[in-house]
Amino acid sequence: MVRMDVYTDGACLGNPGPGGWAVVILGPERRELAGFVAATTNNRMELTAALEGLRALPAGTKRLADCVVPSFTNPNNLS
Repeated sequence: MVRMDVYTDGACLGNPGPGGWAVVILGPERRELAGFVAATTNNRMELTAALEGLRALPAGTKRLADCVVPSFTNPNNLS
């Protein structure tokens, strides 16, 4: 079983306003992703970061049963 740590964060300036999200995946290889949306909300960016992190997992780990994927994010937004 492969362990991959997925760190996520999202933020927004104003609500709604310009926002962004970022993901760092630590596993056999390190991977970083980020994105920007011109008009969005903080919650949307937090959720987008988590979803993009899961989408970015390697093809062999698409089923969460095949790997351990703890996600480190803001618990106030994804509880």
